[in-house]
Amino acid sequence: MLPILYSFRRCPYAIRARLALCQAGVSVELREVVLARKPADMLAISPAGTVPVLQLPSGEVIAQSLDVMRWALAQHDPDGWLARGNTAAQRALTDTCDRAFKHALDRYKYAERHPERSAHAWRDDAVACLIQPLEIQLTQAPHLGGEQPGLADAAIFPFVRQFAAVDAAWWAASPWVATRRWHDSWVASALMAACMHKLAPWQPGAPVTVFPPAAQAIP
Repeated sequence: MLPILYSFRRCPYAIRARLALCQAGVSVELREVVLARKPADMLAISPAGTVPVLQLPSGEVIAQSLDVMRWALAQHDPDGWLARGNTAAQRALTDTCDRAFKHALDRYKYAERHPERSAHAWRDDAVACLIQPLEIQLTQAPHLGGEQPGLADAAIFPFVRQFAAVDAAWWAASPWVATRRWHDSWVASALMAACMHKLAPWQPGAPVTVFPPAAQAIP
């Protein structure tokens, strides 16, 4: 039996989990879900209804994306992501990404739902809490993990990708040169391409979809 991963292709939390699974070459049964119609099987193991959710053959359920990443890399970590991406500074950046940055990002992306402030004001908050600190770090090295990426890079990138897509023209002209270069290298990577194949929503009785297709790290 394979572990079962409930996922949603465009969710940054789900993307970070799939990046780690691809990097580790750990096979799972991937069940793509539609968030408006969450399958009963997923809600039975994780009533919160968030993705990703990983159910191990033992029955253990891992419902936090960072925990899914760490679990995958604990099985196989060919490039040392855990060792290179687990400093106190990197953990603090990841925590900022998941809290203050995600808060501002959601309001920037859906500014019409949060008219108490302008989209630009929400964007400025997002820049101040994460993009500027990233720029400082990435000016010193191409990745948060140094010369090679680590856990923090893969954990933070999907959220910066979502931020960049809100106003692509503004992002392309922004002064965050090192962060844009880092972002673009992840967007163009074979690892990212392996994570983003479109799948039909899973239904009970559907054939098993094994993810990643080959149980090996993507070069």
